[in-house]
Amino acid sequence: MSDNEDGGNYGALSPAYDAEPEYDPDEPTEPFDPDGEGTHEIDDITIAQNPDQLLTTGDRSVVVSGDVAAAKRAEKTPKDKKIPNDQRITTPYMTKYEKARILGTRALQISMNAPVLVDLEGETDPLQIAIKELREKKVPLIVRRYMPDGCYEDWTCEELLQ
Repeated sequence: MSDNEDGGNYGALSPAYDAEPEYDPDEPTEPFDPDGEGTHEIDDITIAQNPDQLLTTGDRSVVVSGDVAAAKRAEKTPKDKKIPNDQRITTPYMTKYEKARILGTRALQISMNAPVLVDLEGETDPLQIAIKELREKKVPLIVRRYMPDGCYEDWTCEELLQ
């Protein structure tokens, strides 16, 4: 133990507290608006930067499934690659991967105070609530399955849980 108890600074203040933070008035503002004045819509740029993000189309949500490479190619092509419901070719059953993604996405929504679509009987865990919604076929999400050619099929959870 030495007589110098301040850790070798010899009485000087820490450099973190000496100077004021640098402020540049010409610096552009952050894209996040803490005042809540901006619009909080999801645009194509946001979707392209984070393809795993939940996509909102109208009042229904889309969860991407299928060929990831085809999904990337579809972003560069026109959006009219949707296969009509009467011409869909994939199996009408939900895969275990789609189920996991649906439950995780819906549990996240519920934990962020999204409205719950089933009667709660003491459940507080968002994942258990999402499982109950899935069991009762009340999940408001759409599974988007991309084909290798870039086309996609949209399936509601109700159709996949027959």
